[in-house]
Amino acid sequence: MISFILQIFSGFLAIMNPIGNVPVFVSLVEEFDESTRKKVAQKAVVAAFIICALFVIAGNFIFRFFGITLPAFRIAGGILVFLIAYHLLRGKPSRQHHPGEEEHEEADPDSIAITPLATPILSGPGTITTAMSFAGARTHFYDLILILAVFAVVCLFTYLCFIYGEAISQRLGRTRIGVITRLMGLILAVIAVQMVLEGLREAFPYLAIGTSSNS
Repeated sequence: MISFILQIFSGFLAIMNPIGNVPVFVSLVEEFDESTRKKVAQKAVVAAFIICALFVIAGNFIFRFFGITLPAFRIAGGILVFLIAYHLLRGKPSRQHHPGEEEHEEADPDSIAITPLATPILSGPGTITTAMSFAGARTHFYDLILILAVFAVVCLFTYLCFIYGEAISQRLGRTRIGVITRLMGLILAVIAVQMVLEGLREAFPYLAIGTSSNS
């Protein structure tokens, strides 16, 4: 159980990358006062939690509705997550997470909180894929609650990083934030490879992939 919790926590923490996204948040809300910044941060993490929770709870239904198998989803999702990790390892934002400038020209707090902060930055394709992969392998309702509880902790940490964003940016500096981003990318790359290995092992159970128990 502890191993599963740590896996969930590290997965969500790496894919959301709260500290690495602090400069993005600060740049988006720099023209707002402190009260508005807190509201934007709060609305963004709450919306991200709701989006992810919907996919965690309805994941099995989505699989059945579209005729998707868990192994296929894990393989495709692992590839997607690895692409995001690759960009993080290079110290560059992924296009799946960070839209172009033209996508957030409006300086409306509510709009910024939902897009691009809640989605795709916090709860984008990578986060949803990671959440559904965790949820797809669990059959008990308590496991889903555990996944959402861990995600809520990561969302709370993200909120704290955002509201203290300027202090964090000044204290750490661009170089240290870049190092943290690359570290998150490495963790995310390992998780992505593990997702692909699990998908291949489930799709081809006669192959000894990613485990020594089959040898």
